[in-house]
Amino acid sequence: MHEHRIDRQASEDPSPATHRCGTIAIVGRPNVGKSSLLNQLIGQKLAITSHRPQTTRHRILGIRSDDDAQMIFLDAPGWQRKQRSPMNRMLNRTAEQVIDEADLLLWVIDASQGLTDEDLQVLSRLEQHPNIIAVLNKIDRVKLRASLYQLAQDLALRAAFKAIVPVSAERATQVDVLIKACKDLLPVDAPRFAPDELTDRSERFLAAEIIREKLFRLLGDELPYQSTVLIEQFRDDGALKRIEASIVVQREAQRAIVLGQAGQGIKRIGTDARRDMERLFGTKIFLGLHVKVRDDWASNEQGLAAYGYGQ
Repeated sequence: MHEHRIDRQASEDPSPATHRCGTIAIVGRPNVGKSSLLNQLIGQKLAITSHRPQTTRHRILGIRSDDDAQMIFLDAPGWQRKQRSPMNRMLNRTAEQVIDEADLLLWVIDASQGLTDEDLQVLSRLEQHPNIIAVLNKIDRVKLRASLYQLAQDLALRAAFKAIVPVSAERATQVDVLIKACKDLLPVDAPRFAPDELTDRSERFLAAEIIREKLFRLLGDELPYQSTVLIEQFRDDGALKRIEASIVVQREAQRAIVLGQAGQGIKRIGTDARRDMERLFGTKIFLGLHVKVRDDWASNEQGLAAYGYGQ
């Protein structure tokens, strides 16, 4: 079955003499708000978010097409240095790859926590890139403006950043300033995507991500990190999309956590996921959810590849 890309309203045809286009990688350690920032930059929720570190497990491409520029954002998993599981090795490789693809890097740090050792480890991998903007996210949580100013001064001494831009992705504060800074640093080039395209990911992929977000948001730390979602069926039935999906866990005890008392847990996950899918896809959704136990699905890279990781 053909699965079209997620589209949005097109902008006017750009002038080829001045139009800018390029790739912009959003990088940083886990849980600094990279996915929330991507959603604000493209003007629509595309990447899933939660308070759990490394919610992002895939390279997510989001496209913003304005009259004067097309910005191709690449949201990557956060770098994980503390654990060396097959999953984390794969996530780190994905993060490394987007750096090499990008014309511009947005290095995101959590301004409310200041500069951490993990941030500096990320910077050491980035500093050879010629175009880096330091993005100080979560400024709405910074109590003293003087501490934000001191952080910016510290960063300016560490690398030759093209710009240092304080933002709040959650409140959309100064996101317009960041967009302007990005456009100024992109090469003059024609658009690579149609003006109404939002991502290169299929609806099937996005449906799985939405369900996984609800898992993390609704179950929190109850559910171990090693869980995923597999779309078993995705088809159009008239004006309705029928989706059957499996939530994959590693232990029988985890199945009970997902199901919840009298099935209320999985029912709430399904209700919240269906609502988001209908908003994103613009159509009615029938969503069937099931739970499967696969104890070895994330134990090696071959198993991860079978569930769509690292692709």
